[in-house]
Amino acid sequence: ADQTAQTSAAVDALLGELVAPAVANAHAEAGVLAELAAADGIELAPWDWGYYSERIRAERYAVDSAALRPWFELDRVLVDGVFRAAELVYGYTFAPRPDLVGYHPDTRVWEVFGADGEPVGLYLGDFHAREGKRGGAWMSAFVTQSRLLGTRPVVFNNLNITKPAAGEPTLLTLDEVNTLFHEFGHALHGLFSDVTYPRFSGTSVPRDFVEYPSQVNEMWALWPEVLASYARHVETGEPLGQEVVEALEAAALWGEGFATLEYLAATLLDQVWHRIAPDTDVSDPQAFEAQALADAGVAYDLVPPRYRTTYFQHVFAGGYSAGYYSYIWSEVLDADTVEWFKENGGLRRENGDAFRDRLLSRGGSVDPLGAFRAVRGRDADTGPLLRRRGLAQVG
Repeated sequence: ADQTAQTSAAVDALLGELVAPAVANAHAEAGVLAELAAADGIELAPWDWGYYSERIRAERYAVDSAALRPWFELDRVLVDGVFRAAELVYGYTFAPRPDLVGYHPDTRVWEVFGADGEPVGLYLGDFHAREGKRGGAWMSAFVTQSRLLGTRPVVFNNLNITKPAAGEPTLLTLDEVNTLFHEFGHALHGLFSDVTYPRFSGTSVPRDFVEYPSQVNEMWALWPEVLASYARHVETGEPLGQEVVEALEAAALWGEGFATLEYLAATLLDQVWHRIAPDTDVSDPQAFEAQALADAGVAYDLVPPRYRTTYFQHVFAGGYSAGYYSYIWSEVLDADTVEWFKENGGLRRENGDAFRDRLLSRGGSVDPLGAFRAVRGRDADTGPLLRRRGLAQVG
């Protein structure tokens, strides 16, 4: 009840819309992979899926993600990509502050200014891996914005990019580029905060809503005007070719049937486990799981759940009890908002101002879905997500 979904019925309705197209697409992908496997004299099995899927990706789309790293140098991605997009969309600028000392020598500090030139807060970046540093990527805040306390936000992003040899540039994979845009989306959520009480500041929103603004920010990574600004070869300055971008976008659709189905299977399993009555005796957890997957229409031997009952730490020990659905819930909002940006001209200040004023700046001080409706003009629709994942034409 404290999440934006509010009821299990709302979660069921969303997942129910996604099951049929995901299953259909997974079966279609399996047919393609089975032909490749048969040519090698074997019958496709779940453990073969990754190998043959990568073969399809390489043969059909000729995308070598490792070979693209020279086009994604960290500082250029950050300044000419991430910061540049924030300036174009929201009018915010970022000025280096080498005089401010971070909590580690790797940490860098920028002062953030609003569209009116007034100081907003500080942004810190800690991008490299090192011994003793927690793994993964995340955003957090040292100081949250509050009109009551008169505080400005101090937010930071952490990534774990391998540090190069002295004097060498830090080159990113495309996944790391997307991660940087994503985590910066969280940072913007904190920097844009304009609330009275710190309890509602920035990213203090329900779990099934918090990823949504950061997912929206990923859209700018391959936006033509932004990409042209930062994706240049570190040695020659050559821009990344449009044909490469088109291949990347096409390749991204391959495997979405598998990815969506394995996620949905785990999500539905989470829901079933957390709806059993307290006095229910489950003597055989594996049999319970098998029946639950079959009842939900997602039982498919070639695509097992992303997490199975015996090692589903997220929902039994990781704070996502009955909440694993939140990833796809947020993505529905994200995909619909991305379409809203595109329908209204994309990279325009008017769009950024509306998104910031009506939603990002409000934090947890208003109903999150009410803020979404204030931007979109209606409730969320799953259609944009299905189209993004290449699932709309099947099922």
